[in-house]
Amino acid sequence: MITPYNRLWSLALPWLSLGIVLLYFMLPQLLGIVILLSIGLMASVICAVHHAEVIAHKVGEPFGTLVLALSVTIIEVALIVSMMLSGGEAAMGLARDTIFAAIMIILNGIIGLSLLVGGRKHQIQGFNLEGVTAALGTMTIIIVIALIVPNYVANSSGIYNPTQLLFMAFITLVLFAAFTAFQTIGHREYFLPVILNDKPSVDVTSLAPPSLKTTWISVASLLVSLIAVVLSAKAISPTLEKLLEHVGAPVATLGILIAAIVLLPEFGAAMRAAKADKLQSSLNLAIGSAIASIGLTIPAVAILAVIMQWPLELGLDAKSSVLLVLSLFIVSHSLRTGNTTMLPGVLHICLFAIYLFLSFVP
Repeated sequence: MITPYNRLWSLALPWLSLGIVLLYFMLPQLLGIVILLSIGLMASVICAVHHAEVIAHKVGEPFGTLVLALSVTIIEVALIVSMMLSGGEAAMGLARDTIFAAIMIILNGIIGLSLLVGGRKHQIQGFNLEGVTAALGTMTIIIVIALIVPNYVANSSGIYNPTQLLFMAFITLVLFAAFTAFQTIGHREYFLPVILNDKPSVDVTSLAPPSLKTTWISVASLLVSLIAVVLSAKAISPTLEKLLEHVGAPVATLGILIAAIVLLPEFGAAMRAAKADKLQSSLNLAIGSAIASIGLTIPAVAILAVIMQWPLELGLDAKSSVLLVLSLFIVSHSLRTGNTTMLPGVLHICLFAIYLFLSFVP
């Protein structure tokens, strides 16, 4: 049954995108197939955002944003692991590059644009300081032990030995599980949206909550949409690699593109929430994604590296470390009072522009 929540386009487009991916694997030389994959990718992103909002309206915050963040992150992990397996030891830097790119996109791109777009429309936006502070603390610890500390262990080569790697993977998993329990069970009230403005927002939540059947249809459609996003990204990646090699782009550029493509659904959902004066939802999604990205990716690639006896280089170089620490400082400063305006968004966007420029022009 077609409802205001599950319109025909939102149900059909993800399957159409999967069909295009299947066509690519059957006829990879078909003229224009990469263009079709790109169109299917964008369509799947739009559908993923729509169904995530339907689920969020049914289950409430922060479960709705958590569903999207976890779904995207789990499939991102699967994509990274599959590319590492196909690339072998030479692809061991892909996990670090993709995680770092995802963190920079989240901290400066998604959060920055959320603050900028929301601040421009609503002047001042509020959020729960207790929840954001807890999330930022957890995120900072996970990021530092995953990407900074490896440069200062005994061998100082940016590589944990197998024992250190498994221990750090266990710690990141514990931190992720503890934060998730804190967010959903212990103090859910810290992650509910704060509305400072009286202007009504126009979005899916203006309707009555969807039925259980409609919600399960959206859950299934969200999974199909996310699978379509990742398969499309993996199908497009060889063309991207050739293009990057042709133009002489740095190796880390592939990690940036993979992270950007996979994070498109979260970006769309965060922008919608910011425009609706629900900055807390945008922050739940962004910071939760950063925590999940490392908390799930590091254990997965660590186990793979230990089993395959591959050296997993996680430590960032000096330039990237400085940009990362600066990003953590700025985001902590921007979200220190419980409300925010446009200016912090401008700071984050400028820092994101610096990161992109130095990535492509090292």
